[in-house]
Amino acid sequence: MSDYSFYYWSAPFRGQFVRAILAYTGKTWIEADDATIVNLMSGPVKDMPVPFMGPPFLIDNKNDFAIAEMPAIVLYLGETLDIMPTTLALRAMTMKTVNDANDVIDELTLDGGREMWTEKRWKDFTPRLMKWMALWEETGRRHGLKCETGYLLGGEVPGIADIVTATLWSTLGDHFPHIEKLLEKSAPMTFALSRRISDLPALVELAASARKEFGDTYCGGEIGESMRKILNA
Repeated sequence: MSDYSFYYWSAPFRGQFVRAILAYTGKTWIEADDATIVNLMSGPVKDMPVPFMGPPFLIDNKNDFAIAEMPAIVLYLGETLDIMPTTLALRAMTMKTVNDANDVIDELTLDGGREMWTEKRWKDFTPRLMKWMALWEETGRRHGLKCETGYLLGGEVPGIADIVTATLWSTLGDHFPHIEKLLEKSAPMTFALSRRISDLPALVELAASARKEFGDTYCGGEIGESMRKILNA
């Protein structure tokens, strides 16, 4: 039996944070197909492994425990796999980073496709995206991050904050080179950290698997097409 069962759409987006943590820690998991997820979402709440409005959700098969919502899943994995910082302050900063990453991808998809990207909307949004990048850069600076060495919140080995940071920016950069160039220019330490972490063998393998499985899809629906049209023009 695999260590976990993971339920997320056939796309990187919000699910890739969870996949990256599982891959980094050497855990095994199986993924449900989209039809299974749709059936669960449309069925009675009492039949759900955990009450949820939409994926991702994760089942820890060995402990018979299910949890939904990306930040909650990340917290659970960080605690149970012993890759969270030991101090309360750094644990809180870790979860701030996770929630910031969640906010960034929400903003990049215009709240899940509430609107579509146009050239003007993207031009108007770019300063805000650069401010998000600056938040990561300043966080790292305060904890001793350098372009060549170090981790986002200090420490001797990569932690949840580093994996989430790398997954956010490297996945975006792989799909949208314009964002990668903007990060490299605006937040060079964050860019370098993201690449160092993404070059770890387990995460290289995960990225290759994602490209094979999902192609150029970052997120689904019309908003995904809108992003490709404007950002990769």
